[in-house]
Amino acid sequence: MKKTTVLLLAGGLTAVAACKSSQTETTSVNTKTTTEAAVATAEPALTYPNTKKVDHVENYHGKQIPDPYRWLETHNDEVDQWIKAQNEVTQEYLGDIDFRDNIKARLTEIWNYPKYGAPFKEGGKYYFYKNDGLQNQSVLYVQETLESEPKVFFDPNKLSTDGTVALSAFAFSKDGKHVAVGTSSGGSDWNTYQVMDVATGKMLNDKLEWVKFSGPSWYKDGFFYSRYDAPTEGNKLANKNEFHKVYYHKIGTPQSQDKLVYEDKAHALRNFYGQTTDDERFLILNASEGASGANALYYKDLADPKSTIKPIVNNFESEYNVVDNFGDKLLVMTNKNAPRYRLVMIDPKKPQEANWKVIVPESANVMQSVSTVGGRIIASYMKDATSQVVVYDQNGKQLNTVELPTLGTVSGFGGDQKDKETFFTFTSFTYPPTIYRYDVPNNKVSLFRKTEVNVDTDAFETKQVFYTSKDGTKVPMFIVHKKGLKLDGTNPTYLYAYGGFNISMTPSFSIANMLWLENGGVYAMPNLRGGGEYGEDWHKAGMTPNKQNVFDDFVGAAEYLIAQKYTSSERLAVAGGSNGGLLVGAFMTQRPELAKVALPAVGVMDMLRFHKFTIGWAWVPEYGSSDDAAQFENLYKFSPLHNIKEGVKYPATLVKTADHDDRVVPAHSFKFISELQAKGAPGNPYLIRVDVRAGHGAGKPTSLVIQEYADTYAFIYKNMGVNPYEGEAQNK
Repeated sequence: MKKTTVLLLAGGLTAVAACKSSQTETTSVNTKTTTEAAVATAEPALTYPNTKKVDHVENYHGKQIPDPYRWLETHNDEVDQWIKAQNEVTQEYLGDIDFRDNIKARLTEIWNYPKYGAPFKEGGKYYFYKNDGLQNQSVLYVQETLESEPKVFFDPNKLSTDGTVALSAFAFSKDGKHVAVGTSSGGSDWNTYQVMDVATGKMLNDKLEWVKFSGPSWYKDGFFYSRYDAPTEGNKLANKNEFHKVYYHKIGTPQSQDKLVYEDKAHALRNFYGQTTDDERFLILNASEGASGANALYYKDLADPKSTIKPIVNNFESEYNVVDNFGDKLLVMTNKNAPRYRLVMIDPKKPQEANWKVIVPESANVMQSVSTVGGRIIASYMKDATSQVVVYDQNGKQLNTVELPTLGTVSGFGGDQKDKETFFTFTSFTYPPTIYRYDVPNNKVSLFRKTEVNVDTDAFETKQVFYTSKDGTKVPMFIVHKKGLKLDGTNPTYLYAYGGFNISMTPSFSIANMLWLENGGVYAMPNLRGGGEYGEDWHKAGMTPNKQNVFDDFVGAAEYLIAQKYTSSERLAVAGGSNGGLLVGAFMTQRPELAKVALPAVGVMDMLRFHKFTIGWAWVPEYGSSDDAAQFENLYKFSPLHNIKEGVKYPATLVKTADHDDRVVPAHSFKFISELQAKGAPGNPYLIRVDVRAGHGAGKPTSLVIQEYADTYAFIYKNMGVNPYEGEAQNK
C-alpha cells in the first residue's frame, strides 16, 4: 500500500481511536529500602480542593444514578480553576519529596542518548527520524545514500517554543516531489495538513483543517484524506465526532474546493480511512463502526474514470487489511474464519469468499503484519507475545525465516515491490531498539545501527511465566528484574497492563524502565485477555460481557507476584493508561487491599457516559453501551466511577490526565478523583496530576515526559516507604 507515516496514531492509538495510550515508561532510582516508619514520617491529612456537587440524577432503565460532578464535563473557567487548585495540591505534595529531583536528574542523564528510526526510501533518497537525546520532538533527516552526510529535512521542534506541536503524519507523493505534513497541537487528535515542496523545503499555501483519524494518501497531484465538519466552538475537545467524510485535495487549491469522495449520511458513527495502492491503481476505503478491529471494505478502480466506490465486504463481522495489489487482485490479511489471521487474494469484481485464493493459511501463531518487498511477502507473527518473521514468495511458498537476536518485538520491513533491501527494528525489555538491514533476495540480516545507552542492560534478566486466572485460564506474563534478585516479598514492583481492543503487549525497551530495574525494582507485564496476543478468540474473551475476565486476569497477576514473593501488597504499584486506566480503576475498586499504589492514566472511568464524547462511541463494540439495558447492568458493575464506596481505604492514587485529551476526555479522571477524594478513607493520598497543553499521550514533548515520570515514581516510592536516595535526601 502507499506508505503513510501516521505518527500520532502509531504507538498510541488505533486509527479509529481505540483509546490505547502508549505504554508508559517506568522510572526509578537506587532502591535502598528502609522501614516504612523511617521514611514516611507522620504527616497531616491532605486538604483537597472543595469540589462542588450538583443535584443531577440520570435515569438508566429505571435505575436512578446520581452524577454530582456532571459540571466537570464542560471546559470553562470554573473547571480551569478546579484544575489549577487540584494541581497545586498535587505539586505541593510532590514538591515535599526531596528525592524527586534526584529521580529527574538521573532520568535526564540516561535519557540523553541518540534515538534513531529505521531508514525508508522516497524519491531515491533515504529518510530517517532521529532524536539527539533530549529534543522534545524527533527530527526527520535525509541522505542521498546510506554513507552520505545526513541533512535535516524537517524539524518539528521549530513549530513551537515548548515542543507541544508535534508531527503527526508524513506522506510523500509517488514522484517524491511533494510531501503532505500533518501536525497536531497540545496532544489533540485534531490535525492540520500542509504540503511541502521537497526540493526547496518550503510550505505551499495548502492548509487543511479538522482532519482526524486519517492519513494522507497520494494520487497523482493530490491526496485523499478524512475529516469531520468543523466542530462547534466552546467544547471542540469533547464534542461527539460524527459523519466522517473522505475528500480529495489537489495541490494548490483551497480546502473549500476539495472534492467529497465518500460520505454515509445514514450512519453518523462510522469512520472511513482511504488508502491508495502503490501503483495508484486502487483507492481502498476501510470503514469501521467501532475500535475493535472489524471493518467493511470498499474500493474504487482509479484506472477507470467511470468507476464508482463498490463494496468488497459490506459488514462489520471480521477484520480486513489490504496489504498490496498484484495487478487487478488485492492481497488481503484477514481474520475471517481465521482468528489468528491468514493472507488471501481477492478479486474485487468477484469478492465472495468462495472466490478467494488462500496465499498463506492460518497457522498456530498470530499473523501480526505483512509487507511486500522485493518480490517477497514478509509476514511477522507472534508466538506467546514475541515476534517471528517468515518470508514467502508471491504464491505463498515459504522460503525462509528471518533470524532475530533473541525473544522480543520486531517492526518495519517497509518498502516497495521493486526494492532489494528493507530495514527493521528489534527491541526487547533489556534490548535497546536496534536497526537491521535485510537483504531480501539473499535472506541476509546485517546490523545497521546499534543503540548505546548509559545502563548495563546485561545486568537484568527477563522471564515469561504462565499463571492461572480466576476461571482457570492460563495467562502469560513477562517479569524483568536484576539477575540474582532475592525473592523475599520486599521488592518494589511495577505491574503494567492494557487488556483490550485486540492490542498486543509485547516486549519493548524503556529507558525509564532501566532506572526501575537497575535499582532493584521488578517490572511485570501480563498479556491479559482482551488483547490480541492469541488472536481474535483471546480478544473476544475480554470484551463486552466478558470484560470482567480482564480485571480478573490483572488481579491474578498481582496475586501471583505476591505468592511467589517477588513483592507484597505494600510494595506493589499497578498502572495502565486509557483502556489500561479503566483496568486500574476497576482493579482498585474491586480489590483495594491488593496494591499500595494505583496509577490510572487517561482512563475511561465513567462507563455509563463514555460514548457521549468525541470518539467514545467507537468503543461500544468493546465495552457495550448504557443505552442497552443488559449492557448497562454489566457496565455498572465495573465502572470505576460508580464503584467507589464510602469509607474504604483505597491505594495511594495518582490519577494522570491532560487538559487537551480529546480521545478519552479528562472529565473521566476529573469525576473519578472527585468521588475518590469525597468517599475514600483517609490514610493514603488521592491526587490528580493534570498536564496542560498535552493530550492522550502521543506527541508529548520529552521535557514533559521526563517530569511526569519523576513525579510518578517519587509518588510511588514515598507511598511504598522506600527512600531511593537514603543518605542523600530525606522526605520532609
